[in-house]
Amino acid sequence: MLRGYPFGESHRVVVLLSPNHGKLRTVAKGVRKTKSRFGGRLEPLTHVDLVLYEGKNLDTITQVSIINAFPNLRNDLDRVLAAGTMVEVVDAVVQEDEPSQRMFLLLQRGLTVLDHGPVHSDLVTSFLLKAAAIIGVAPSLYSCAGCGVSGPLRRFSFSAGGSLCEECRTPGSYNLREGLVPYMSIVAASDLHLLPEADESMSREALGVTKRFFEYHLERQLDTLAVMP
Repeated sequence: MLRGYPFGESHRVVVLLSPNHGKLRTVAKGVRKTKSRFGGRLEPLTHVDLVLYEGKNLDTITQVSIINAFPNLRNDLDRVLAAGTMVEVVDAVVQEDEPSQRMFLLLQRGLTVLDHGPVHSDLVTSFLLKAAAIIGVAPSLYSCAGCGVSGPLRRFSFSAGGSLCEECRTPGSYNLREGLVPYMSIVAASDLHLLPEADESMSREALGVTKRFFEYHLERQLDTLAVMP
């Protein structure tokens, strides 16, 4: 479940991510009543199995069972914020009625990693870069986005598509510190549960560049990242 909001006096609209149908807007009738049969099974950051009754505008949830509630990540603010960023990203990029299996699996892996341990400094950066690759806007990190040369790559342009060599530098491109682009490429290529040891100074800059790149192509601000430490 991605999020929910009140609907009528006692119902709630529940926004879900389905691997086969993309983003789904459903309604849980009576869920806001004290004696609701759904109880706490329809909470954000929960992997659930549902039975839906097809409706004219919104499908109605008739049965819910929890597959994984990710209970451990809910006990730590840093993990909750990281999970919130992952959910916000997925909610922003996934469309309704379009298969989204790769994004579903990425979110599932991200929440599982958070549930099993503290937040790695590069976890959110890696998630953002992988999400960008899934939707086809991943920044060029291994070669110049302009000419394809492999290096040195010290410039970075949001509009040009990532890292640039000096010959292809464009107005408004940024001069990145030495080693940052290779660092980001390793973070992008690593599995979420096998990220290498973080360089804290590099991690902060990598997240900042990735965040701004993602927001530029998404054309919206990621609210949860604004409150992350």
